Amino acid sequence: MSATYLLGITAGLIVLALCLSRIPRLWKQVQSQGLDQWVPTYVATQPKRRAVRLDHAEVDVFIAVCDHYEPENSQADRATAIARVDQWVEQYPQLFGQYRDCSGRPPQHTFFYPQDEYRPEYLDRLKTLIDQGYGDVEIHLHHQHDTPEGFQEKMAGFRDTLFHQHGLLRRDPQTGQVVYGFIHGNWALCNSRRDGQWCGVDHELPILKETGCYADFTLPSAPSDTQTQTINQIYYAFDQPGCRKSHNQGRRAEVGRMAPSEGLLMIQGPLVFDWSRRKLGVLPKVENGDLLASHPPAFRRMAPWLRAGVTVGGRPDWRFVKLHTHGCKPGNLEMWLSARVQKFHDDLANWHRQHPNFRYHYVTAWEMAELVHLAEQGQTLFPWNTSPRVKSPAVMAEA
Repeated sequence: MSATYLLGITAGLIVLALCLSRIPRLWKQVQSQGLDQWVPTYVATQPKRRAVRLDHAEVDVFIAVCDHYEPENSQADRATAIARVDQWVEQYPQLFGQYRDCSGRPPQHTFFYPQDEYRPEYLDRLKTLIDQGYGDVEIHLHHQHDTPEGFQEKMAGFRDTLFHQHGLLRRDPQTGQVVYGFIHGNWALCNSRRDGQWCGVDHELPILKETGCYADFTLPSAPSDTQTQTINQIYYAFDQPGCRKSHNQGRRAEVGRMAPSEGLLMIQGPLVFDWSRRKLGVLPKVENGDLLASHPPAFRRMAPWLRAGVTVGGRPDWRFVKLHTHGCKPGNLEMWLSARVQKFHDDLANWHRQHPNFRYHYVTAWEMAELVHLAEQGQTLFPWNTSPRVKSPAVMAEA
């Protein structure tokens, strides 16, 4: 994109913002969707984003599907919820057991299970799918008007229940602490909604750290006013005393710079404008990594996912694609367990066969976080590799 074109877009957005600010109703709509938070960052960072040439650049793409897995979605009764879980457990291996990525692993799915929907019978069923090697379980939470003490009790209690009663989660190999990945319900991490709903705790980061959270996977949250100014990054967020939304900004994860003990790792998914899909044939739609019945996983979405440039600083040849979904929502469930998703995996395999430089890897949320730390340490191997990956000039030019 030329500097002139970029300048034009910036000027246009400034003019639009000024106009909208004079029309309270429209400006309120902009704020409610978080556009005032992330669009300025998107424009400012546009010159640094470069498309990945999938036909020749040496690249390893790590794909993690983070599911806000709510069996009782849409107020389903117990029998319906059990049927949904059973459908996942029975059909997922049948549909996807035949697929293997470049590391020889089947598609992975990380089920972020809500503490507020805890039912042993759901998790006992889900555990059988995990034991077959198709994914992992982490923690999701919806809460309202909570307190720091209440939040800590919920996280510590559910962590222990998942680990000790269901054999889920894991211990940190260095500290021995039981650890978990986290997604905040309604996107409202650190009480980040402007109206203060669906949380109540401004300072969730230190509580998450204390109770064993190894990384947060909530973002992006657009279209929502909880969206952060920081987009398309892997970074560390630090608690800001007296402030809500402490994770609005942070310190990027970089090669040669170790994880800070006081920061919480934030792994964001892609957030870009998709000019291949337009509203009214003019305005670009937003690509936020949400996998929906109306917008399922598809290889054509890989280009904007990679263009977002979610990487560890200094390792542009390792691309992190964190996607999200609501896998028990009616419509989405049927989409996930269908030939449409099989086609996505077929297309990935076909592209790799035609272009061996493009290597794709199905990973869980935990594995994605571990890969971040390997990159920080300057590792050129990851656990599923058999040989080092050498950066090509085409990829190094994007650093």
